[in-house]
Amino acid sequence: MKRLLIIAAILVGSISAFAQSDSLALYESKAKKKLINDYSLIGVNYGVTFSNFYFMPSKYNMKPVFAPNYISITYTKHSKMFDSIPFFALVVGVATGTEGFEFTPDKESGYIEDADGAQLCTMRVIEAPAMMQIHFDADPFKLMANVGVYGGWRYSISRSGAGLDSAYEHSFRDYENRLDYGLQGGLGFALMFDPVELHFNCNVRWSWSSLYEPDYNSKYYYKYAYPLDIYASVGLHFQITRRRGKTIKDIKKEAYDLVYGTN
Repeated sequence: MKRLLIIAAILVGSISAFAQSDSLALYESKAKKKLINDYSLIGVNYGVTFSNFYFMPSKYNMKPVFAPNYISITYTKHSKMFDSIPFFALVVGVATGTEGFEFTPDKESGYIEDADGAQLCTMRVIEAPAMMQIHFDADPFKLMANVGVYGGWRYSISRSGAGLDSAYEHSFRDYENRLDYGLQGGLGFALMFDPVELHFNCNVRWSWSSLYEPDYNSKYYYKYAYPLDIYASVGLHFQITRRRGKTIKDIKKEAYDLVYGTN
């Protein structure tokens, strides 16, 4: 009887130790899965732009200008709020895209409006965006929302129209602004296959820089033309630091605690 009790005690102790070991391994596995570092990405994006302007005085019968030439290079730095909530990132970069407008004939009269003689106008712009990002990760997917500002330069122009002075087909007038800046933001999602991510984004770019400088000597001194664009892009992004695992800061802290102990 005494021998049976000893054997039973050994079995119970073994089962308990195994259960604790298994629970600890499961806990560590879950903790590792939930651990998301402050990691960085660098990406190349390509997309299309649908460009338009809104004018004052108002103009009608317009359609967006389609341009398949949006290119950007971005750097994304993820960071935690309160050192624990991994939902935030900063996105900066450089991009080139298109701004423009096009007038269409009136359905009844056939009349086509113009802007200083131009019925079609496209401008190439180089810009530097800076956006805050909120993201939600659910491997292998990531949902993203971006909002921020940009600054840029209108470096070329091409326009045409029956009443356009040919001297300005590819040249800016003295009263036309080339400095560009404004607000942009949008939504997107990503597929994450560490260390590579595939990003899909759709953004609105709202310029705060009118193409025209105000003419205070004219009764139309308030005349302006602001670009308002939509661009969609797909990008290949590379993780230049680890998305999951321990950071150098974590490793240093563990080494310090191991040597000096913690309370």
